[in-house]
Amino acid sequence: MEILRTILLILHFVGLASLLGGFLVQVKAIGAGRGTVVPAMVHGALTQLVTGLLLVATIQMGDLDELNNAKIAVKLVIAAVITVLVFVYRKKAPAPSWALWSIGALTVANIAVAVAWR
Repeated sequence: MEILRTILLILHFVGLASLLGGFLVQVKAIGAGRGTVVPAMVHGALTQLVTGLLLVATIQMGDLDELNNAKIAVKLVIAAVITVLVFVYRKKAPAPSWALWSIGALTVANIAVAVAWR
């Protein structure tokens, strides 16, 4: 079970890199009003959501650690909002600046929750 959890965690980080990297590539274009939701952001958001849910499932099945259900709920809501924003604006070019900035800010907020909330 630990090997599966480690693989899922690595994939979760790959999704994070894809989502945040896709946003950071767009920062200059967002400032000019030409930002779009790139495919890397779509794939990253989905990867984050699915691997996050699977990580929680493996921890619950294997009793590896004690889960903080409040933290999981907050992270799930943030990931769901990011995924909805990415899917709603993926075919709109240019996407609204507020939506792209929200995707970036929520991604960083999700990182902060993961790291700071113990």
